[in-house]
Amino acid sequence: MFELHWQPPYDWGWMLGFLGARTVAGIDRVTPAGYQRALAIGEHRGLVSVAPDVAGQGVRVALSPGLMPVADTVLGRVRRLLDLDCPVAEMNGALGVLAAPHPGIRLPGCMDPFEQIIRAVLGQLVSVAMAARLTTRLVAQLGAPLEDNPGWSAFPGPAQLAAADPLLLKAMGMPLTRAQSLIHIARACLDGHFPLQAPADPLAGIKALTRYPGIGPWTANYFALRGWQVVDIFLADDYLIKKRFPGMTTALIRKYAQRWQPWRSYALLQIWHQESWQPDQLIAK
Repeated sequence: MFELHWQPPYDWGWMLGFLGARTVAGIDRVTPAGYQRALAIGEHRGLVSVAPDVAGQGVRVALSPGLMPVADTVLGRVRRLLDLDCPVAEMNGALGVLAAPHPGIRLPGCMDPFEQIIRAVLGQLVSVAMAARLTTRLVAQLGAPLEDNPGWSAFPGPAQLAAADPLLLKAMGMPLTRAQSLIHIARACLDGHFPLQAPADPLAGIKALTRYPGIGPWTANYFALRGWQVVDIFLADDYLIKKRFPGMTTALIRKYAQRWQPWRSYALLQIWHQESWQPDQLIAK
């Protein structure tokens, strides 16, 4: 058992709710006790179990034997997934009144950047629930079952997806062009060309992502938000964000969001979460 610490406040209900809405059967799940998921790092495979320790301002992390040889790597990924290193006082100070109702919201990262870009592409133009169903079908067809953990599978890696038949992927319920995009991305990852780690210039990196077939601006920015965990992303063309800024163009929304630099990713999460939030109409234009 390992213990990782964080600075309060931390909204565990929100974080577990966010992850829970996106769980994929066989890969991850949220229970009253916390979060659990299958993970593969090289040849090492197993389960990661995370339980919040609110009183101790930390999380307890348990790893199955198959992951113990890479425990340090796994713990680093848990820290990123849960955003445990967020300088919360500085961030909330920059967001001001926007963060006041929910000061413990953090930026969900990911445990596997390749998995995250595949999930992001599968989530284009569909609901969160539909994206989870598509990903579940992908895992059922191409994931590798964990021998020591029945019912769990490792997310298919670049090699498995690169070799997939696009018609098989299409049969799961996605357009053929999207299936071909997934295979193209997987091959680029195998070749080492796809930027799974955050580049020095995230904005240039996001622009480069859109050159891949099937990755539009929204998907590129969403991957940067979660896969790279860039803290200054604002999805001005997001459907829900447009609803929160009625009557405003995308350009005006971007201009309005500049007040939250360099923490716009957290502002985005706050606005997603606050259904009654409205921009200050006196300065929204």
